[in-house]
Amino acid sequence: MKKSTKVILFALIAVMLLALPFAVPSGKMLSDYQYEWMDYAWNAEALLRLLVPSANAEEAVYSLPIDFTPGMTPNPAGYSEESYEDDSISVQLQKIEQDGTIWRVAYVQIKDASQLRTGIAGAKVTSSKTAFVSTMAKKQNAVLAISGDYYINDPNKTSFEYRMGTKIRNKPNKTKDILIIDENGDFHLFIKSAGADNFVSSTGHTIINAFTFGPALVMDGVELTVDKGYSYNPNEKEPRLAIGQMDTLSYVCVVAEGRMSTSAGATAQQMADFMYALGCKQAFCLDGGNTATMVFNGGFYMQKAQERDQSDIIYFASAVDPATWGN
Repeated sequence: MKKSTKVILFALIAVMLLALPFAVPSGKMLSDYQYEWMDYAWNAEALLRLLVPSANAEEAVYSLPIDFTPGMTPNPAGYSEESYEDDSISVQLQKIEQDGTIWRVAYVQIKDASQLRTGIAGAKVTSSKTAFVSTMAKKQNAVLAISGDYYINDPNKTSFEYRMGTKIRNKPNKTKDILIIDENGDFHLFIKSAGADNFVSSTGHTIINAFTFGPALVMDGVELTVDKGYSYNPNEKEPRLAIGQMDTLSYVCVVAEGRMSTSAGATAQQMADFMYALGCKQAFCLDGGNTATMVFNGGFYMQKAQERDQSDIIYFASAVDPATWGN
């Protein structure tokens, strides 16, 4: 509620209180109510709740446009070494060392589906331009960002790709799995692309983002057995990157570090094991190898020797207007 509105309401309440002795004979007003009114008189907020129940029912709306504009600038005060928190988003980081591999885990909870966003290196989705994940993350005001699926690196143009509601191409590749994210921020997986081209007509949902990479790791709460003939060297330990949905507007991003003396990496099946153990309902591999990158607060959340150019990122943004930081 605006401050001016509160002042006006409080003034009206004060007038009502002053008029009560004249409007109601003192013998008619029960002492219990007299004391109750006196107690409320000292608390403007309580009076507003009593007389205008909806006055404090207002809730901030946290939403961003479905386009390529950046998210809100994160509040520097919201960061700690391993977390970020404001009224619209929570990010918690965790490092797990397990079976000779270092896993970098980021748990994300957002208030609105529009805070799960994608950014592109070029001015248009048709551009062949590439950029570092960290560069794109800074440009988009990302709280947390990961590399996408490098959609321009497909000479045959046979993939199913959407970014922020914009169709890039919709030619399903029958050898690749697809991840579609709808207007509610919910994940939908399509094994070997089957059914992806009928998603809108069969569900009534809107495609906001879609990625062709994989393999799919967890589907509808069930861990999948990875096809040993899938692309991207699934049976060898490599650096890998995955994103998963845990619950409504709740997600996790994971990097398995690899090709280092301190971390061996993971097979695709080990990635599925890990995402399932975290509690993912849906989980999907994105571009891995030396491309696998996670950026938090402008820096790498991982041991990274060098960064590789990419066409696109997935990122999570704040939806809190900086003008309200002090309120």
